Amino acid sequence: MKRVLIFTIKLYQKYWSSWHLPVCRFYPSCSVYSIQALEKHKLWRAVGLILWRLARCHPFSKGGYDPVP
Repeated sequence: MKRVLIFTIKLYQKYWSSWHLPVCRFYPSCSVYSIQALEKHKLWRAVGLILWRLARCHPFSKGGYDPVP
């Protein structure tokens, strides 16, 4: 399942994200963060981290450096 999610994120990076300006408020970007979380943690922990990160990614967010714990 993790491989499927990582593959999907990489497709997003290649075909969707590459057509838009880099506007992510965080470093690393949300898609890179997601891949790192999936590689570092078990599936459900990674999904929780990804959802929490996406919930904080909005125009009023301060953003900044936010590595995978």
